[in-house]
Amino acid sequence: MDTIEDFTIRAYSKKELALLYFPDSMPRVAVNHLMAMIRRCDMLWDELQAAGYKTACKTFTPRQVRAIFDWLGPP
Repeated sequence: MDTIEDFTIRAYSKKELALLYFPDSMPRVAVNHLMAMIRRCDMLWDELQAAGYKTACKTFTPRQVRAIFDWLGPP
């Protein structure tokens, strides 16, 4: 598996990844914050969609996680 610093590039649920970025938030709030950050970054949003992301998806693939880490930095 690939890593960025101390984080493994693997499939993550939205909730799991969001809580890494916002550990002091309730899960739903953390997901909302993460998705707002993603939507504000047009190039990241486009890359995620090109990698197969749909808003109904509950997980991010390793490729999508790599894009998130590349654009937002690791948690």
